[in-house]
Amino acid sequence: MDTRLRQESSRLRLNFEELKSGGFIKQTQPDLFTVRLRCPGGKLTSQQLRKAADIAEKYGRGEVHTSFRQSIEVPYVHHESFSAIIAELKEIDWSVASCGPRIRVPTACAGCTWNPNGLMDTQTMCKEVDKRYFGTASGHHKFKISFSGCPIDCSRTREMDLGFQGIVEPELDDLLCNACQLCVTSCEEKALTMVNDLPVRDIGKCNYCGDCIKVCPLDAMRPKRKGWLVRVGGKHGKHPYYAYEVAQFVSDADAMALVEKTMPWYKEKAKGRERIGVTMERLGLDSYLEEVVKPLGLEVIAKPEERRKFWSSGNFYT
Repeated sequence: MDTRLRQESSRLRLNFEELKSGGFIKQTQPDLFTVRLRCPGGKLTSQQLRKAADIAEKYGRGEVHTSFRQSIEVPYVHHESFSAIIAELKEIDWSVASCGPRIRVPTACAGCTWNPNGLMDTQTMCKEVDKRYFGTASGHHKFKISFSGCPIDCSRTREMDLGFQGIVEPELDDLLCNACQLCVTSCEEKALTMVNDLPVRDIGKCNYCGDCIKVCPLDAMRPKRKGWLVRVGGKHGKHPYYAYEVAQFVSDADAMALVEKTMPWYKEKAKGRERIGVTMERLGLDSYLEEVVKPLGLEVIAKPEERRKFWSSGNFYT
């Protein structure tokens, strides 16, 4: 290969890397890409769905792919069609998603918008994070944020760089309780026991799922407070990490402040292509707690035994 061809080849490789950061992912087929569309929280309008279908038929092979992170992708697109696709998306105020070392499109379950299990408004929070931070360079590696409305954790906050899961703390109105024990039998954590004909909660076992509230026929068990359980440092892949629970009953506003404070910490502290979980492992969890969480005045989860109630009691934890 002569010098001119080597330079041209190098230029094309560089362009492909830049395109990937913009949501155009190189395929194995020559000159073909998968175009990832921006779908925060997995939510699309019917107009967007029709547009995705149109783009797939006009510029691809008439098929779309739903990614594991709630994005719609159009495969088999030639790079010469990128400008036309961007223009068509702009017509309906839509855009291509992002890849590379930046904040990715956030994911979320339905939350309390229509899911009866939802405790917190995941879709509104997801939309706001996308509006404020989508595509922001992380400085090191991909950065994934997700929101789950309840401890069922459909959005896998345990596997995200930064995850927010809805929780609720129950309280009992003694005067309304008729000692039916439905709350006790429904509690999978065995956090409730009957004492003098009243259910008593073991805070060390309660993971704030709210099941006891849902089954109470007299509304004697009711929500005392709701908020976000915050997890940091998770990831999947070849070397998966489970995130640390670092704060609980965090408000919507404080959740946003935590995102705002986490990103510069990650940029400053990480080395090379470290994910934030690897950075925390190298520096110690206390570094993140002391420099990010505690200055915000959040309810910190500092000790391993305080996290244990949020973990599995199966094969890996005792």
